[in-house]
Amino acid sequence: MGFGLATYFDKLDLSEAIAHELAVAQAPNRKTPRADWAELPLRGLIGDPFDLGRRPVMPAIETLTLRRQRNTGDSTFLLHWRDPAKVATAAGIYGLISAGDFQPSSVASWDRENDFDLWRSMVREYSEELLGEPERDGSQGEPLDYENWSLYRDLQAAREKDRVIAFCLGIELDTLTLTATILTVVVMDDDVFDDLFGNSVHVNPEGVLITAADSSSVSEGVPFTEASVTRLLTQEPMASPGACILDRSWRFRDIILARG
Repeated sequence: MGFGLATYFDKLDLSEAIAHELAVAQAPNRKTPRADWAELPLRGLIGDPFDLGRRPVMPAIETLTLRRQRNTGDSTFLLHWRDPAKVATAAGIYGLISAGDFQPSSVASWDRENDFDLWRSMVREYSEELLGEPERDGSQGEPLDYENWSLYRDLQAAREKDRVIAFCLGIELDTLTLTATILTVVVMDDDVFDDLFGNSVHVNPEGVLITAADSSSVSEGVPFTEASVTRLLTQEPMASPGACILDRSWRFRDIILARG
């Protein structure tokens, strides 16, 4: 993949516009079941949605975080309800944690390269969404020293021992907005997860963390079972990237949850 400089609104101004355009064309009171291309002039200008040179595409990163119990092999995962009062996209539906778009951690130009890393971006989202730490959004002048950041250092050490294992499933292109998302999975042994994220916040700047009905701890998450996955995919409002990750991860669970 090749990348260049862009802004969040380079993506948002187009993706949200074509989503609303299609929503209007597909209004419930219309007489014909499908929208005509004449009703979708902006989407028509995009042309081939897979020709990524024709429009700004700023891929997000969404992660299914599985907490694997070492003694039983059972797993739970983290679920996030996105509060419409706090977010600009995918409001009022469920997503996975962590999720976010890449952005440098400081205004220093060299941080574009320092931060431009899939794993580093994921760790920064964990700190914000689970621990409630301030978003490192590039508004500060202080660069982030990853090697001396305790959260990053501890996760790295756990990865080297196969106590934390990360997977990349591919890239998803949303049918409605044509936004792209890099689909990832991170499996953490329960003791590692509890040490680092056992005191996860219940509410973060983007919404509320969801847990099982019989659980008192947010960090215990939702059971990674066929019943939970099926319910989310068929009965609940679920953002498409998270739904895709859940579906693929459940299909390949034996590989993903194999002990290192």
